[in-house]
Amino acid sequence: MTGRIAEICSQMTPAPVMADVGCDHGYMAKYALENGLCGRVYITDIHAGSLEKAKTLLKSEVEAGRCIPVLCDGLDGVKEPCGLVLIAGLGGEEIVKILSRVPLPARFVLQPMKSSDKLRAYLVERGAKILRDYTFEDRKFYDLIVGEGQGGDSYSDFEIKYGRDNLRTPSAAFCKFLEKEKGKLRARLTRREMRRESRDEMRAKLYELEVITDAIEATL
Repeated sequence: MTGRIAEICSQMTPAPVMADVGCDHGYMAKYALENGLCGRVYITDIHAGSLEKAKTLLKSEVEAGRCIPVLCDGLDGVKEPCGLVLIAGLGGEEIVKILSRVPLPARFVLQPMKSSDKLRAYLVERGAKILRDYTFEDRKFYDLIVGEGQGGDSYSDFEIKYGRDNLRTPSAAFCKFLEKEKGKLRARLTRREMRRESRDEMRAKLYELEVITDAIEATL
């Protein structure tokens, strides 16, 4: 199990029925079953090849009826409510599309590969309660958003952009992410050939990251 998968699994909580959307190899669904986190899990994927890999890994669970493979887009083929929905490895906008077609689940664990800000904004607008929202590292940096479908929440513009836990209780991974992003921007700003608008945008972004870094350092 990779560090990324282990981190995602650490945020899963028990539910009678679970869905692993975009299951790929099926490692997280297998973890849920082996650790008694659910009695039944749906594994879904839009790609037949990926679903077959998961079915192979979970062959005995599929035969026992504890794992139900569904070739579909998101949750479209899942015919019963799932108390826990896991969606990892898709873009934030794609996750929004998936969730917009169904009632929000009682509990969700989401790991967007990009556009985390758009996903956060959608969840808050939809009335979700966000419990964890942070960045972790496993060779690359990933955002993890955990919450409940009801309860409501409020986010500042900066929290939408960077993640609430990252700003309130920043981890070493998020601080490292900030330093890498600032380094990239400084390197790009040394280029001579660049439109003025692009240079101004990068300077504004660098300033924003410096402000966040200073705020974090002031609390340490």
